[in-house]
Amino acid sequence: MFEVRVTADFAAAHFLQDYNGKCENLHGHNYKVYAHVRGEELNEGGMLLDFSLLKKALRTVTARLDHTNLNDLACFRQNPSAERIAVYIFDGIIAELNGMGLDLRWEQGKKSAFLYAVDVFETDSSRARYAPHPLY
Repeated sequence: MFEVRVTADFAAAHFLQDYNGKCENLHGHNYKVYAHVRGEELNEGGMLLDFSLLKKALRTVTARLDHTNLNDLACFRQNPSAERIAVYIFDGIIAELNGMGLDLRWEQGKKSAFLYAVDVFETDSSRARYAPHPLY
């Protein structure tokens, strides 16, 4: 099994509704995001996936979040938790790669590259991961 990972970052504000604590107040984070791709087969060039394509997709998606109040975005239903941000970024990467003619969705028995997980760090010690398929 091979795995590649790229990273991006963005800064954004948010607050959490239905939460009792300091995070119910508007505050910001400098988020760090990792996108993980896995697969068993390398392409003709000896790569699982060209890093530049994955970076472009990830950075396009995170640019939509940069310097925003995440609560203003309908996709988070007024509660932009790190978990929901990870789902948004995962789905966005899939859409961006599809637009490039690449299908990185996981399916049973797939040996070529697939998007495995997205990690969203609010801080160095606080991470949420979205990996929608069973461990391969």
